[in-house]
Amino acid sequence: MSVSDGELIHQWQGEPAPLLPLLHAFHDRDGYISDDAIRIVARSLRIPVADLFGTVTFYHHFSRKPGGLKESRVCTGPVCCLRGGNELMGSLDGVPMPCAGRCDEPVPVLRDHEVLVGTDSANLTGGPTLVPPENPGGVEECVFRHIRATDRGTLKGYKATGGYDGLEKAVREMTPESVVAVISESKLAGRGGAGFPTGVKWKAVADAPGEPKTIVCNADEGEPGCFKDRAVMDYDPHAVLEGMALAAYATGSSRGFIYLRYEYPETMDILEKAILEAESEGILGDEIFGSRFSFKIYIRRGAGAYVCGEEGSLLNSLEGKHPFPRNRPPYPVTHGFEDLPTVVNNVETLVSTPQIIRKGAEWYLGLGLNGRVGTKVISLSGDIRKPGNYEVPIGLPLAKLLHDWAGGPPQGRKIQAATMAGLSGGFLGGRDLETTLDETSLRARGSFLGAGGIIVFDDSRDMVAVAHSAMAFFAEESCGKCFPCRIGTHRLTEQLAGEAGPGDLLEWQSEVADIGDTMKAVSACGLGTAAPLVVESLMKHFPDQVKDHIEA
Repeated sequence: MSVSDGELIHQWQGEPAPLLPLLHAFHDRDGYISDDAIRIVARSLRIPVADLFGTVTFYHHFSRKPGGLKESRVCTGPVCCLRGGNELMGSLDGVPMPCAGRCDEPVPVLRDHEVLVGTDSANLTGGPTLVPPENPGGVEECVFRHIRATDRGTLKGYKATGGYDGLEKAVREMTPESVVAVISESKLAGRGGAGFPTGVKWKAVADAPGEPKTIVCNADEGEPGCFKDRAVMDYDPHAVLEGMALAAYATGSSRGFIYLRYEYPETMDILEKAILEAESEGILGDEIFGSRFSFKIYIRRGAGAYVCGEEGSLLNSLEGKHPFPRNRPPYPVTHGFEDLPTVVNNVETLVSTPQIIRKGAEWYLGLGLNGRVGTKVISLSGDIRKPGNYEVPIGLPLAKLLHDWAGGPPQGRKIQAATMAGLSGGFLGGRDLETTLDETSLRARGSFLGAGGIIVFDDSRDMVAVAHSAMAFFAEESCGKCFPCRIGTHRLTEQLAGEAGPGDLLEWQSEVADIGDTMKAVSACGLGTAAPLVVESLMKHFPDQVKDHIEA
């Protein structure tokens, strides 16, 4: 029996951050977002119809035509394109979607709320995401420390290896200030890309006036080549909840949101079950572990927009606004969700904190190599024999990861390039592939580690074509708020496609450099400042391929 409009509205009115779940409810019921649905939601939430229409159409996955929910949406990300994604889309009569976070097992196809994978339309298969491979280096792990344990995703399995011991220790034996102090001493930095010190962020929220305070888990890993958070949430969901609860206790927050990317429908079911398990045992909810500390977690599913991985856009999306980046200052630590103090941390950062509280700051400080601190989960894909998620000590040589841990390139091929930070860090090639995996070394080579996605390209690939695909992605995902990014990404895409720009090499280089410098100087968020690295690194490492492209 179909649920009525009124029942859908009643279900979500009064709930925090109601817009996205309400739109999903109509989308799921009808198979698309109709004009009537937009008017009903706009009226009930007191949003101007024109504003809501602009918001709905901004997201990739809210279909505006009947039957759109059941269409085959096929990944056309940079890895899947190399594995026949465009051909698969044609054979399925499907529609393209950006990187869907299954780069380790291409090509993902999303139908309704099911993800299938494969390269043959007649043999697509479902099933769970791949468990992280055993660490070939035998190094001590933090994030993946117990992720491969039997039944790790259940409350019983999580507690069997010390799960929730860190939270219980904090609530029963530590003050919020001492929890912040331990995280600060560990020098844990944000693992979503920005690398901001976690303890500093938590202290700022704890000290800021205003209630209620909020913890937001950024699980919208939309960067092509990044799929680590999916593995953590699928196999270790309680670690995410424990990390959020620790952050809440440390900062005095009473509510939390997991902003989950749309392309992970099965993950939402896993997280919902984990929350119910934790609430039933008094680990989440009111009076946690018999204390005066209460904390409730809500899941809010995105609808497909790369820019929502940026914290300002994410917060605007949660609040039901158009997901543009916010001007800063003020920062979310004082003016975040609903203009109140808010912690925004990504999945990997939060999952690291329970282990640090259990084992101590000194333990975490000792996990890196040559004086570096901690570990980083790397999502490795592309032309590599053993793609997957690897937790590496900060400072590990890139070559060791690619060749010793992941088996090197396909038989008979050589590694030509590797992207850093998904696509945002541009390409490394030549001698720069001898770098170590830490921000200092990578910044010296004009790149950065970011969220930790590395895509490998062997010597059979046309790097200009690869760069064009990357820039086309950025052009499509630019929110359009600021003109340097909105226009610049399209101009660079045209230059790389051979559709515009001078035919003289030096003039071409000067023009694209000018566009890139402008984008980096005045774009509103990280998309616009990072996108030019694609062209800069292309010209640096592959000048002969660029010359052939310009003079063809």
